[in-house]
Amino acid sequence: MNSHTRYRSVVVDGLSIFYREAGAPDAPVLLLLHGFPSSSRMFEPLFGRLADRFRLIAPDYPGFGHSDAPDPRSFPYTFDRIAEMMSRFAATLGVERYLLYVQDYGGPVGFRMALTDPGRLLGLVVQNAVAHDTGLGPLWATRRAFWQDRAGHEAAVRENVLSLAAIRTRHVGDDPDPERYDPDLWADEHAFLSRPGEIEIQLDLQYDYRTNVASYPAWQDWLRRTRPPLLVVWGRHDTSFEITEPEAYRNDVPEAEVHLLDGGHFVLDTQADEVATLVRTFAGRVLQAG
Repeated sequence: MNSHTRYRSVVVDGLSIFYREAGAPDAPVLLLLHGFPSSSRMFEPLFGRLADRFRLIAPDYPGFGHSDAPDPRSFPYTFDRIAEMMSRFAATLGVERYLLYVQDYGGPVGFRMALTDPGRLLGLVVQNAVAHDTGLGPLWATRRAFWQDRAGHEAAVRENVLSLAAIRTRHVGDDPDPERYDPDLWADEHAFLSRPGEIEIQLDLQYDYRTNVASYPAWQDWLRRTRPPLLVVWGRHDTSFEITEPEAYRNDVPEAEVHLLDGGHFVLDTQADEVATLVRTFAGRVLQAG
């Protein structure tokens, strides 16, 4: 078995999609969908901890990380389009079924994939990703105004997207022990967001986020009807999303396993060992039952 991480690219719909992969080719697949403003790099802490049991596959979305970033004038940066690309990415790699791990933007991408082709889904791991309007707190007031009047509020959203302070806050949140966080995390993301043309891509996605909110009732209905195996791991110091969101998932899926962890929005920054243990145990039960 090859547990070393490989850094690869594959062409999907004419675009080069970068991905990280580790584990045996015939092992159960853990498909990892990253958040904003990160990339597949955010899942590196899980690769060394889980590749002995799973085939881990973590792609970069178009416009993120090392994947192609076509001009927004020729490529629609919407969550519908990214979900389509990720479904085709999995099909291109020959992945028929998978455990899905979603964080932040990975939530709306993954829910679209699950509802479109539920037969591929073995189980769902949610890390700080929202599927209920109550999960978007006061911090989202500026974005809600942006969705109503893009031109009038774009400057404020642009500052929030690009600001180094805002990027740092996404990681540290209100954690009383900020010295646990590697500053390279937000420095690298700030450099990524500062690439030519990147802000236009991210503003299009921030604007399209309103379609996720409109889809929340459908996602909740799907959760309640199908009650998929569900693990929720949540960084309690996240200031991007509300602390009530994990229990909202349990209201939809009473059997859900929910854990509040001592970390921020990107809880793998500080709790990779605990998350890996929870995923290993959860996935073992799901695979045994299936």
